[in-house]
Amino acid sequence: MMELLSEETILQSNNLELLATQIVEGFITGLHKSPFHGFSVEFSEHRLYNTGESTKHIDWKLFGRTDKLFVKRYEEETNLRCHIVIDTSGSMFYPVNKLNKIKFSVYAAASLIQMLRKQRDARGLTLFNDKIDLHTETKVSQSHIRYLFGQLDNLLKENISNIPKGSNIGLCLHELAERMHRRSLVIVFSDFYSTKDSKEELYDALKHLKYNKHEIILFQVNDMDTETNFLFDNRPYLFTDSETGEKIKLFPSQVKEQYILAINEFKHDLKIKCAQFKMEYVEANVGTNFSQILLPFLIKRSKLK
Repeated sequence: MMELLSEETILQSNNLELLATQIVEGFITGLHKSPFHGFSVEFSEHRLYNTGESTKHIDWKLFGRTDKLFVKRYEEETNLRCHIVIDTSGSMFYPVNKLNKIKFSVYAAASLIQMLRKQRDARGLTLFNDKIDLHTETKVSQSHIRYLFGQLDNLLKENISNIPKGSNIGLCLHELAERMHRRSLVIVFSDFYSTKDSKEELYDALKHLKYNKHEIILFQVNDMDTETNFLFDNRPYLFTDSETGEKIKLFPSQVKEQYILAINEFKHDLKIKCAQFKMEYVEANVGTNFSQILLPFLIKRSKLK
């Protein structure tokens, strides 16, 4: 499958749009060969002609081949409004010197934009840390796509030293809910580690989004080896909290058991809340297999038709 690109290939790529195209094409190819081969991934550029509407945009060549009337779709026609939200706080720049959470989220978001483009769906983008740095309208135009890719490209070039260390997820999601006035599919990429609000404030913000009738997929992005399973050599490490800057030196074995208990409890609570709010929750392991992002999206979209 083309989507199983090596980490080295991804990190060395300087064309985000081309890379996203490769990921999507590989995903679709793999889908046809998988147990999901019956799943519809055809992206029509036409719709059936409705009696009484203008004949100006009928595709007469297609009529000659099919003996049926189809109308060409144009950019202003859209089936779905999708808004992609990315957490850009300090903890998202972990791990260092490899494919980190922020880069993985950017590549995943770019792939979703390409998928949305094929389906002629509208797309928008929000970037936040301790405040919302970017919030675009949700549009279908090609110029808007180029703008979104430009913003994602800029994010790939960001250095953690230029990013506010802390995050305020609850506050930002509350503000996002107030700004979004039309029902949309909202896709959030975050590790959901926050320094300036509590779990309860996060859950209130998610409830606010759901109250406004949005459909929501939460991708909790993490590095499975170190953040979930705490796999470190048993030697002294200087751990630095990328959200607060706090440092602590210790042997991993001293805290491994307590850490794993705490992180599993946090994830369990978030999963339970998502189930209560009727939101999709997906644990996304930082890596190169983007089917863990694209398949849940495709399944969700099929339910919204």
